[in-house]
Amino acid sequence: MVKMSALYQGEKHCEITHGPSGAHIATDAPKDNNGKGELFSPTDLVGAATGSCMLTVMAIAAEKDGVQLKGSRVTVEKEMTINPRRISKLTVVLHLPQNVPHDYRKKIEGIALTCPVKLSLHPDIQMPIVFHYDI
Repeated sequence: MVKMSALYQGEKHCEITHGPSGAHIATDAPKDNNGKGELFSPTDLVGAATGSCMLTVMAIAAEKDGVQLKGSRVTVEKEMTINPRRISKLTVVLHLPQNVPHDYRKKIEGIALTCPVKLSLHPDIQMPIVFHYDI
């Protein structure tokens, strides 16, 4: 179990603290929902968590198998619906090293598709995922 806490600081800003490490993340409401959009919104963090989770679980497996993924990156584009206001789509694009063996690619792609964050999200969220081996 990991405990996190958030402190509302006013003006739609929150400071989130990770209990075990004491690390902080700040959030703001997005411009299209009465905020200034100065920081990650809570739903932005869902997108960021999805992408970083995919990279992390792929790296864990690749490290065990002696495959190097250093320098890999991900972009996530989040789209919202209005009624009800929620995430409707997360478009994920992963850029991975060209030297990842072709016969290994399906394995790490499958691992990305079953990352804990992705599996925790509502199935109505559209999530196109593209893998590029171009770095």
